[in-house]
Amino acid sequence: MDVRSVSDDPYLALLRGINVGGKNIIRMAELRARFEAEGFRDVVTYIQSGNVIFRATGSTPGALTIRIEGMLASAFNYQAKVVLRSCEQMEAVVAGAPAGFGSQPDRHRYDVIFLRDTLTAEDAMREVLVRPGVDEAWAGNGVLYFSRLISQASRSYLSRLVSMPVYQDMTIRNWNTTTRLLRLMS
Repeated sequence: MDVRSVSDDPYLALLRGINVGGKNIIRMAELRARFEAEGFRDVVTYIQSGNVIFRATGSTPGALTIRIEGMLASAFNYQAKVVLRSCEQMEAVVAGAPAGFGSQPDRHRYDVIFLRDTLTAEDAMREVLVRPGVDEAWAGNGVLYFSRLISQASRSYLSRLVSMPVYQDMTIRNWNTTTRLLRLMS
């Protein structure tokens, strides 16, 4: 567990399971207001999938995650799970992408699978199935990088992931959203 104090640098909370399939509907204005009421500063949300950038001080990342999950569960009455990343960690995610990742958006869909601290990339790779000739996956630091051919997207194994128990310890963002979130944090 990381025992460093949270500095005044921006952090990103990636919320799992909100605004998907009509479940756990949370308006971004309400989400921002809850983060601000909790004392977080410079709160910004990005798109409806639960991406919150904010500043906080005086806590460890683990304690901060627990605090946010508790606040969300209380405010919105759902089993909140959050993946927390610092700006430095997001820079490493983008810089650590495999060579050419994201470079052929007309041919491939690119996703970053963010892992909770309870799941290592190596363990996640054992659970994430790939269909040869359709999917590719790579382990990163706290993430998996996943690409699939657009022309074969219906044959991709990525959709199977959501029905697996390991999915409860991860959240997925596409490459464009991932890079945009880093720019917003910077």
